[in-house]
Amino acid sequence: MSLMISISGIRGVVGDTLTPEVAVRYAAAFGEYCRRKNPENPSVVVGRDGRVTGPPIADLICSTLRSTGSDVRYLGICPTPTVQLAVEHENATGGISVTASHNPLQWNGMKFVAASGMFLDAEENRELWAIADLTPHYVPWDRLGTLTHDETWLQKHIDAVLSLTTIDPALIRKRRFRVVLDCVNAAGGLIVPRLLRSLGCDVIEMNCECSGIFMHTPEPIPENLTDLAARVKAEGADLGIAVDPDVDRLVLITEEGEPYSEEYTVASAVKFVLQKIAAQKAIAGGNVDRVSANSGLAEKVVVNLSTTRAVEDIAREFGAEVIRTPVGEINVARKMKAVGAVIGGEGSGGVILPALHLGRDAIVGVGLILQLLAEHGGTISSLKHSLPQYSIAKGRIELGTREPDSILKAIVQRHGTEGRVNLEDGVKIDFPEYWVHLRKSNTEPIVRVIAEGRSMQKAREVVENFRREITELN
Repeated sequence: MSLMISISGIRGVVGDTLTPEVAVRYAAAFGEYCRRKNPENPSVVVGRDGRVTGPPIADLICSTLRSTGSDVRYLGICPTPTVQLAVEHENATGGISVTASHNPLQWNGMKFVAASGMFLDAEENRELWAIADLTPHYVPWDRLGTLTHDETWLQKHIDAVLSLTTIDPALIRKRRFRVVLDCVNAAGGLIVPRLLRSLGCDVIEMNCECSGIFMHTPEPIPENLTDLAARVKAEGADLGIAVDPDVDRLVLITEEGEPYSEEYTVASAVKFVLQKIAAQKAIAGGNVDRVSANSGLAEKVVVNLSTTRAVEDIAREFGAEVIRTPVGEINVARKMKAVGAVIGGEGSGGVILPALHLGRDAIVGVGLILQLLAEHGGTISSLKHSLPQYSIAKGRIELGTREPDSILKAIVQRHGTEGRVNLEDGVKIDFPEYWVHLRKSNTEPIVRVIAEGRSMQKAREVVENFRREITELN
């Protein structure tokens, strides 16, 4: 297995592909990258997701950054979106989140944040990778950067969510939600319980110790959350909440112990924000304050190509426009900034609210969902049933020695006249009753397939049909 290097940063198995030499190499490269952006006073915010391998890697990164002349503000264990928020508000030159996101325990990595608080985009990453191929440049002993420990940003993140004009903490507190929470013993354990209790919730904690020892596979998908689902039912809770190790993804479990699905986390947030804007317009006769600094009056929603069609149905109800981008948080975030979107995200449960910041953020997602549920007045399962109903299925297809590009080209030739084709990120084909998205892996000889239909049976049927077709082509 090789080190994974992508628009999402770097990830590897600690002691194998992610060694101290690799950590130093990329930390030095990022220090030089920041020095080129701010030659006089480069500064970098660093935080880690709580993994057991985090302390030595974070120490290496902080020391290396200081050796390149960058001042370091170290937040300790915190979510990736907290690092992003701190970079923006501290006017830092950049940031590094020490995390491997939802990868298993033996993994770790680095996510790189630009001065905007957003991740590096494709062009910025290419610049960083080119620097990483050069001999590192270190400063003399008398120009070393400083190190500041700052543990205030968890509360600042919570306060920022509670201060949103769309959130009414008093209303949420009246509902006294009973919540079972699974933070997979990582960064979420330090911030999500605190947020929930500040909103008057009765919190039942599971895996919130921040030990870094994951008690189950950390990707927050239904098959990894069976204990959470059972606990929600056993406790008679109103809902279950799960986050991934670096707290950018939010997954919900209904009071019936059923997955709410990551797709509907984003769809629900879209409905909530568009409802708020519509209500403000009705009160002000169209002359409303901006819901976000970039919103204007023409509401736009940005999601990636693999996110549910429910978003389009909801947006249509409120006269809003949906714009789709290639998969990847930075692709969504940059488009949101460019068009002044009021809400967006990715179907993986990552909500992006520009009124707070342009990054996937489970903390703001929790606030929006609880506010929506409080206003809804019913159960979370009834809330889900009030949304347009779709189902998504996923699969992977082994390619052997066949080139993935030739396979995808053959699929377009076969089906290009049957549906609307998008080639921005693999092949996405929108058929009248369903859609399918085929993407080649950057690390394995496979094609990932995701399909959505009005029922799970239909979605699985589409995945299987394309699996069979690609196997025949192969």
